[in-house]
Amino acid sequence: MTRKQEAPSKPNRRSFVKGATAAAVAGAAIAPTVSAAVHNSVDDTIKVALIGCGGRGTGAAVNASRADENVKITVLCDVFPDRIEHTRQVLKNQIPDQLDVADDHCFSDFDGYKQVMASDVDVVLLCTSPHFRPAHLAAAIDAGKHVFCEKPVAVDAPGVRSVMETSKKAEEKGLSLVSGLCWRYDLGVLETMKRIQDGAIGEIKSIQENYLTGTLWHRGRNENWSDMEYQMRNWLYYTWLSGDHIAEQHIHSLDKALWLNGDVPPARCFGLGGRQVRTADQWGHIYDHFAVCYEWDSGVKCFAYTRQMSGCHNDVDDYVMGTKGHATILKNEIVNGEGTWKYRGPSPSMYDVEHQRLFESIRNSTPINNGTYMSYSTMMAIIGREACYTGKSLSWDEALASDVVLGPTSYEWGDMPEPRVAMPGQA
Repeated sequence: MTRKQEAPSKPNRRSFVKGATAAAVAGAAIAPTVSAAVHNSVDDTIKVALIGCGGRGTGAAVNASRADENVKITVLCDVFPDRIEHTRQVLKNQIPDQLDVADDHCFSDFDGYKQVMASDVDVVLLCTSPHFRPAHLAAAIDAGKHVFCEKPVAVDAPGVRSVMETSKKAEEKGLSLVSGLCWRYDLGVLETMKRIQDGAIGEIKSIQENYLTGTLWHRGRNENWSDMEYQMRNWLYYTWLSGDHIAEQHIHSLDKALWLNGDVPPARCFGLGGRQVRTADQWGHIYDHFAVCYEWDSGVKCFAYTRQMSGCHNDVDDYVMGTKGHATILKNEIVNGEGTWKYRGPSPSMYDVEHQRLFESIRNSTPINNGTYMSYSTMMAIIGREACYTGKSLSWDEALASDVVLGPTSYEWGDMPEPRVAMPGQA
């Protein structure tokens, strides 16, 4: 299930830090000097393709349509034809006037994304399982498409390095690349972050990130499915497809910790985790809990906890401790010597806002590029996972330099061996 891949270059933490920008700290990337590519439509319509017709992908298509009345969904793609048809029916009900997908604009199987890139769409929504993100993103940017890219952007270090290179190409081409790390587009979170970075709680000393939730869906098993189909339909439970839930879900929390540190990645981390409740074969080989301590050279530490178990205490928020006060990010609350501040402004759906910003950037020729922080946050999840899987303390540089690629060398509907559960001290 793993293989090694040679990489032409392996940027280290120093080069990552060098690439961070103040605009990324504020939740939006600086527009590159190259003017953005305008959309290809002869009228004012922006044509959009969806790759990945699961729940998140279908939702992203609806959000994109709500964000701009002159957007039309014209292409659907998924490895499974039944998922395409399901999404088409949902969109017919929810956005009938903005759906124009002919039968010959529905592409399936593993190579369907290549047909999407050959179509006349202007924007591609990348919403498949994360394993495929680096290849799909590279194909989209090579084809001159603007991109909405769901999180995480990879499941291993070579994938992250690939996305970093593709992000640079997008900037050079003047193409917009907007990340699905949606809290960066939430108005209350943006204002709370700005106040913290303006000194509202003094110098940040520590961060606690909680993503403690219940369990998620499972599609069951059909006797007609091959091993590959079974794993892909239940992709959450296989690290090669999802990155484990520290990447697939907890990345939202880790991204806020990164944001609070000026989008500078941590120097090292250690952690613990395992499978205590979800031990049956149906749950693949991922863990059901992680606890990771990330350390920055500045002295800041982030204590990150994520768990997917039923019947337990749940909490999803971000707690920031400073020399002059403390803040709770999703609560949009800051407490310091002057009292308590709480955001009271407008609260549009962040899922709509991220697409609004994407389409505005295309129409105004002011491209957005979120490639830096979406790559850093993904790598934070990967290094945290590997620290827990191995039981080792890992540096950012050594984790980023890894050549281990998760997943098969080719894709076909057939046998697919399942990896063993990682055992700390042995993995």
